[in-house]
Amino acid sequence: MDIKTFLKGRAAEIMQDPKVAKLIQDERVMKVAMQAYQLRGKVQDQIDENVEKVAKSLGLVTKNDVRELKRTIKKLETELKKTQGAVERASGGDKR
Repeated sequence: MDIKTFLKGRAAEIMQDPKVAKLIQDERVMKVAMQAYQLRGKVQDQIDENVEKVAKSLGLVTKNDVRELKRTIKKLETELKKTQGAVERASGGDKR
């Protein structure tokens, strides 16, 4: 049994406990849980930003660079198809 399966099973058992259910319904607990969730997102954003800075300083390609390249390729492919269609129409649809 891997750790993920074990933890999921254990979490399911804990969630069935009436004391835990009551605790989860407490507004203060929900507020802290939301803050923790938001903090995780903020920390992840900060880590991503720092990784990108380091990658750029080392001359490495970042996720944003790859994303931009993919958009550019897609745009160029679309333009190429339009141009090919225009050439075919201009030549009377004759393919050689």
